[in-house]
Amino acid sequence: MFSKTKKDSGINLEQHEQIEYAQERIKQKKNLYRHFVWFLIGSVGLVLMNKVFKYGEAYDWAYWAIGLWSLLLLVHLANVFILSTFMGRDWEREQREKLVLKQKEKIAELQKQLEKEFPYPGPPKKKVD
Repeated sequence: MFSKTKKDSGINLEQHEQIEYAQERIKQKKNLYRHFVWFLIGSVGLVLMNKVFKYGEAYDWAYWAIGLWSLLLLVHLANVFILSTFMGRDWEREQREKLVLKQKEKIAELQKQLEKEFPYPGPPKKKVD
């Protein structure tokens, strides 16, 4: 059970990242399609409530609700198909590298400041008799 020999899965790190990215994109698109279906069902329901069942008939509120919902759907669409290409995996990696570089520079700066304020005297010198 806990043998020292490791079995190779046959998938290297890059392939694993590609699979995870593909799964994430599939999930995003699936949620968008689900949102679209709910939008269609909800729009029909709102119009039925407003026009057929005469709920709030004096004012056509269903069209305003559908309009606002369609704007939310457009934002979701833009997020999945437009923004994720600009701010995708490569953009995230680049931002992560920039932040790590800034942190390293900050640590080096603090280290220099610390050495300047509290110099290390070095190891104690031995007395020669």
